[in-house]
Amino acid sequence: MKESISKNSVLKPELLLPAGDMEKLKAAFTFGADAVYFAGEHFGLRAEQTSFSKDEMKEAMAYAHSLGKKAYVTVNSLAHEDDLKGLDAYIVFLESIAVNAVIVSDPGILSRFRTLAPEIEIHISTQASTCNSASCKFWYDQGVKRVVLARELSLSEIRQIRANIPPDMELECFVHGAMCMAYSGRCLLSNVLTGRDANRGRCAQPCRWEWTLQTRGERDEIHVEEDSEGAYFFNSRDLCLIDHIPELLDAGINSLKVEGRMKGAFYVATVAKNYRAALDSYLEDPEAYQMNPLWREELDQMVHRTYDTGFYFDKPQEDPKVDLERSYHKEATVCGRVLKDGPERIYCSQRNKLYVGDEVEIIRPQGPNLKLRISRMQDEEGEAIETTPHPKMGFFLFHGDLSSDDRSEPIPAGSFIRREGDKDTPRV
Repeated sequence: MKESISKNSVLKPELLLPAGDMEKLKAAFTFGADAVYFAGEHFGLRAEQTSFSKDEMKEAMAYAHSLGKKAYVTVNSLAHEDDLKGLDAYIVFLESIAVNAVIVSDPGILSRFRTLAPEIEIHISTQASTCNSASCKFWYDQGVKRVVLARELSLSEIRQIRANIPPDMELECFVHGAMCMAYSGRCLLSNVLTGRDANRGRCAQPCRWEWTLQTRGERDEIHVEEDSEGAYFFNSRDLCLIDHIPELLDAGINSLKVEGRMKGAFYVATVAKNYRAALDSYLEDPEAYQMNPLWREELDQMVHRTYDTGFYFDKPQEDPKVDLERSYHKEATVCGRVLKDGPERIYCSQRNKLYVGDEVEIIRPQGPNLKLRISRMQDEEGEAIETTPHPKMGFFLFHGDLSSDDRSEPIPAGSFIRREGDKDTPRV
């Protein structure tokens, strides 16, 4: 173990976060991401929900590069013949905005990139179900720099793949976020039940619906746990590997990927901050590394299904990773974001209602959270207010309400204001 730790800690692994819009992209970078991935309006698997226009893509790439960070564009839909219209022009556009890499799964799309824009780095999507070193070497021979491995692989299998591929080929794996009940996400349920093609960016997520199971004729008895409202036997748990940073890096994974382009900015920020802290702590001194339970506690504060380690330690046949609960876990509520810190007041933007008397925490990009008990608030005109009822309204909190130990701490723009509990709050 010591030998492999020394070998893999030489190169700093990448922390890769999702960006569903510019707010999430900026939150990812502010809270510690090395790179982000997002989709344009075509050829991505979140085409309708979280796509960037061409102008937004230009802005995103310029912003990432201004920070010395990277941004990747997903072009990973499984294209039908009609989908190829406009592909060549799109490739030329992506080259013009200097994307750091594109994520593809379709061999035909890959071929067009190699022909029209051979300098663009290619990453193979998890949709390609790459499960072995021979497949990795096949993609490498096509000019591919990185493979996003199938989610069904164990850490033992990943180690074997790492040992049998070219040393300059990169491996990327999902470490946090929602899992899919279909093999590498290639699902047909949405197509069959709604006519929406999951592999062309239009998944309706029927796996999250309530189901009942019936059998007819002489068949083996089937046992499904359900209540009067149905069962959730397609409902996957959420992936969380914050407890296993040493094992991930020891396996030779170059990029730790987080799922969640449809999640909110607070999700992106929280995951980035805590995986960043874990990675930096490990790389600073692998031999002395210890998991900080606060990292896991912070991840528990978000909306999520039951956390699990996916198939890194269990085979799908041994544990299907089904979450039989219909509800999401949620321990806290995002109520605002810090826009600017002043000598006495903190200028904020509302996300959910706050009230005088609330006890909140300020979640900063780095460092411990700051505690604040609200004794007074002001609106943008300086008038005293008792609550913040209007979406995204500007308001002021006061440094004097911070705990005495926290009053000298800096509060960077982009920090989140969080309150425990669910008072008056929709999901964010």
